Amino acid sequence: EFDVKTAFFHGELEEEIFMKQPEGFEVAGKESHVCKLKRSLYGLKQSPKQWYKRFDSFMITHDFVRSSYDSCVYLKKLENGSLLYLLLYVDHMDP
Repeated sequence: EFDVKTAFFHGELEEEIFMKQPEGFEVAGKESHVCKLKRSLYGLKQSPKQWYKRFDSFMITHDFVRSSYDSCVYLKKLENGSLLYLLLYVDHMDP
């Protein structure tokens, strides 16, 4: 058992998100323009969800099966017949 603290940097976005220019980084003469995000940023409410989708895809490609009862539990049957369970815990995750 181990605990990992993760920041969700550069997650993939499914929708277009626009934001005002960050304070101190405004382009002179274009202060009213907005920025289009290409990737999710740490602190956005979409970040944990995007991270989970990427993690889920990784697990599925490595022959794990997601539990139909709990989306944070994965199961893999090993060649010797043993079962490997993986439990994922992420604060504020909404799959």
